[in-house]
Amino acid sequence: MRHAVRSTRFVSLCLLILTPLFTETAHASEERQLVAAINDYRAHPQRCDRRPAQRLAPLALKSNLALPIGYGYGGGLRETLKSSGYSAVAVRSIRIVGAEDADEAFDRLQDRYCGALLDAQYADIGISRSRGEWQVVLAQPVLDSRVGDNRSVGKALLAEVNAARARPRMCGRQRFAAARPLSWNPALGAAAQGHSKAMAYGNYFAHRDPDGDMPADRARAAGYRGRQIGENIAAGQSSPGKAMAGWLASPGHCANLMNPMFTQVGAGFASEARSDEGVYWTMVFGAP
Repeated sequence: MRHAVRSTRFVSLCLLILTPLFTETAHASEERQLVAAINDYRAHPQRCDRRPAQRLAPLALKSNLALPIGYGYGGGLRETLKSSGYSAVAVRSIRIVGAEDADEAFDRLQDRYCGALLDAQYADIGISRSRGEWQVVLAQPVLDSRVGDNRSVGKALLAEVNAARARPRMCGRQRFAAARPLSWNPALGAAAQGHSKAMAYGNYFAHRDPDGDMPADRARAAGYRGRQIGENIAAGQSSPGKAMAGWLASPGHCANLMNPMFTQVGAGFASEARSDEGVYWTMVFGAP
């Protein structure tokens, strides 16, 4: 009898432990079902708020956007997301109360918030649920999800700068003729990448780093022995193309890009969600 009692208690204990797991699994399934419904709606949209129907890319489900219910209604949502490792350019939180399942939650979202669901700026989504209360967080990350690693970004920036140099250009009031293409220099690339990382992790934005070093100092430290150095930096742009567009729109940065004296270049970027700007870009020019 004593053995039977112990077995019964053991079975009961297992059931008590597993019950929350079943609940969490069910909730996760419902959350994925809601995301699928939203993405299907974005793929086959109907008219909403007098805006024309437009097929949109699916939202990516991100666990660090699944905030505890109630976050985002008293301000500070972006700071909360930063602490979870997500840096957002745009973010919106929507709360639904009284929906018993994903179908009902979607119906309410479509009825009341179709404009948010069909907003092309959002790329990611997070969903939290507590009984009949749902929270949907829509966000656009600072760094475009299509941006690859530093090597691919370097190639993209090299192509961008050489495309810009291939034709005459006005940089502010200064006219530049077309210039010959730049070649990639690994030492300049290392200097650029190092400075981007230093700015991202040190949360600052400047040509002079906290140790007092300037672009020429960093280039020499990386092994570059050229006689002329120039540097462009940018912060907050979500892609290489946007960083380049910002430089071309600035007379001083544009002049660096078009300067015929420069023959070599290196570039890099770094992102850190907890920094003020989220992503930092550096391009270093040189002439041997």
